[in-house]
Amino acid sequence: MLILALLQGCAGRLEETPEADPGKVRSQLLRLLPAQAKDRQGWAEDIQVAFTAQRLAPSKSNLCAVLAVTEQESTFNADPQVPNLGRIARQEIDRRAGRLHIPKLLVDGALMTPSGNGQTYQQRLLAVRSEKQLSALFDDFIAGLPLGKTLLGGLNPVHTGGPMQVSIDFAERHAKDYPYTYQGTIRQEVFSRRGGMYFGIAHLLGYPTHYERPLYRFADFNAGWYASRNAAFQAALSRATGVSLALDGDLIAPGAIMPGTTEQAARKLGVKLGLRNSQIRSQLEQGDSLEFEDTELYDGVFDLADAKAGKKVARAVLPGIELKSPKITRKLTTAWFAGRVDERYQRCMKR
Repeated sequence: MLILALLQGCAGRLEETPEADPGKVRSQLLRLLPAQAKDRQGWAEDIQVAFTAQRLAPSKSNLCAVLAVTEQESTFNADPQVPNLGRIARQEIDRRAGRLHIPKLLVDGALMTPSGNGQTYQQRLLAVRSEKQLSALFDDFIAGLPLGKTLLGGLNPVHTGGPMQVSIDFAERHAKDYPYTYQGTIRQEVFSRRGGMYFGIAHLLGYPTHYERPLYRFADFNAGWYASRNAAFQAALSRATGVSLALDGDLIAPGAIMPGTTEQAARKLGVKLGLRNSQIRSQLEQGDSLEFEDTELYDGVFDLADAKAGKKVARAVLPGIELKSPKITRKLTTAWFAGRVDERYQRCMKR
């Protein structure tokens, strides 16, 4: 157990001295929560239960990391409001219908169908104020609206939710040890405070890293696990080969058969590193795990980059990703998100 504890510490879950007593953890959270948070006892309990259930060390840095992301994503609102959400959702329906060549007149007629509560779907759509309401409405759409399955492809277009804006797909894939008894679906649980915090904390802290700063974990929360580590690898690969690469953290596109730009660049080093194309592909496929750092490809690329730079190059960089969403009305990036969260984290650490 001691060896496992040491390995976990080396793997960098933002660990400090664990404090296991639930009452003391909740007391610490009450001191760290920002002043504007309402129902502080409720927030403290839900966060403490999530840490205990996931066996995460409730260190001050871990707790502040969670509080910083939550403040950035929702300002501690379990069901955050989104301006003009109904209009945004209607535009999404129209876009999907356009791609399927469904006439707008037909879409308008379908939305004017009375729903279960007597209002038309269009009336209910324009009245939604939060993603929780919108997700529930789209579930009704799919089940009861003429052309619902055709328009929505059987999928609810609300992909994130809750006070930490965690991915619903992530929650559904990590629901095995969810500690609460619940009715309905995991999707619905994400929109509760307890569920949103549980899965958000799992996404933020539930994987080992060697990051020296939580800033990179905040970037990963936005861009995906190990995105900052992988972006640094891409930067090193670019330096070693002279090939310009996007530092997006995506080493291999999901489901890709043909090699992408990162894999093509890595293949240029195959002879020098003594690796065949198949080996390069299989090692790049480990890019969603800590084990990627134990591969010959990872070590070889960084050795070449270090030698070319005359110093040790960065093992983590902020991914260069522009954030895209119908809810976003200005140019934002993963680096911007990580920086804002880090500012909140630093303030929390001083409290």
